[in-house]
This record gives sequence, structure tokens and C-alpha cells, in this order.
Amino acid sequence: MKNDTSLAIFETHKIRRHFDEKTESWYFSVIDIVAALTEQDNFQVARSYWKKLAQRLRNEGSEVVTKCDRLKMMAQDGKMRETDVADVETILRLTQSVPSKKAEPIKLWLAKVGYE
Repeated sequence: MKNDTSLAIFETHKIRRHFDEKTESWYFSVIDIVAALTEQDNFQVARSYWKKLAQRLRNEGSEVVTKCDRLKMMAQDGKMRETDVADVETILRLTQSVPSKKAEPIKLWLAKVGYE
């Protein structure tokens, strides 16, 4: 994957994303999406939430976690670090697993920015 990474903004949350030219799809940082869904500004709390959610989904036999990839993206400390990413379809599925009043707004936002 060519490193064409950019930021998209959902309300006040910065969502890291990467465009894969081969598949012509956007991949979004799962932790950034979880942070927006849970209205969490603390990266570590959002990361912990995702770890627990991923474990629960694995235990339930959900394919959502297996459809996540890992990519190097710019972290808050300015270094390139591996993070879980997923395409729009997988992120839409993931939003259904997080009880949040932001689920519908994020789905609408993804439909817009995921296909730009």
C-alpha cells in the first residue's frame, strides 16, 4: 500500500485514514473511530475500549476483527506506528457493536468521506 495517508474530521475528532490505490478504498483508524463513537479524547482509553471490544467480538465469532488490517500511521507522538485499520464496510459493521448516540452520525459521515 502506498503511504497516502490523510486526516478526516468528524465533529471534533481527527480520524486518520489511508487510501489504497490497488483496491481504491479508504481505510480508517479503528481506534480513532472508536474514540469518536465513545466521545473519548484520551487515546489510551479509546485504545483500551477497542482491545476489549475486539476480544468480545472474537469470542462471539464476529468477522469484524479479522477484517481489520494493520498499517503504519502517524501517532500522536509524531512517530509512525502500526495501528488497526478497516475499510468503510468493516467500520460500518463495527459501529453497530458500540452503543453510541454517535453511531448514526458516523455512518452518514463515513458514507460521505469514505467515497470521496
